[in-house]
Amino acid sequence: MSILTKSILTIGIMMAGSTQAFELKSNDIQEGHPMGKTFEYKGWGCDGGNLSPQLMWENAPAGTKSFAVTAFDPDAPTGSGFWHWVAFNIPSSINELSRGVNIEKIGGKEGRIDYGTVGFGGACPPEKDGMHRYEFTVWALPTDKLDLDENTPSAVVGFTLNSMALDKAKLTATYTR
Repeated sequence: MSILTKSILTIGIMMAGSTQAFELKSNDIQEGHPMGKTFEYKGWGCDGGNLSPQLMWENAPAGTKSFAVTAFDPDAPTGSGFWHWVAFNIPSSINELSRGVNIEKIGGKEGRIDYGTVGFGGACPPEKDGMHRYEFTVWALPTDKLDLDENTPSAVVGFTLNSMALDKAKLTATYTR
């Protein structure tokens, strides 16, 4: 067998065995672009629609048994960021969340976020604080259920997800007031 034939065979085998990246997309928000007022919080001086954006993902890694979805603002003037959404125990059969989704209706759970409420809480950066980034992340998990509840602190949920995720996909949108 010639070197050229071996090389072509090797490339063919590598391509056949290659996997596509775990990817998060949205019809509502785009990477690096400002979010609409629909996704702004209603409260704390904000008057938006407080709806979670539509999200969809593909190419979850083998062994995925459930998903979690989080939204986090690393630019919040808290010294530790700000959790806007913590949803987990989303069945592995789900690969899309509609705008304003009710996580419980699809079999998942939501945790308490930094607004002090359970469920999604939209963007509401302080006025004149500049642009904030909102990191929407979907986490592929190797277990059907996490032993967490709505009172588990968001930072503990984040730690748990980081310690066990098979993979994660992120989409970062922005917001300014």
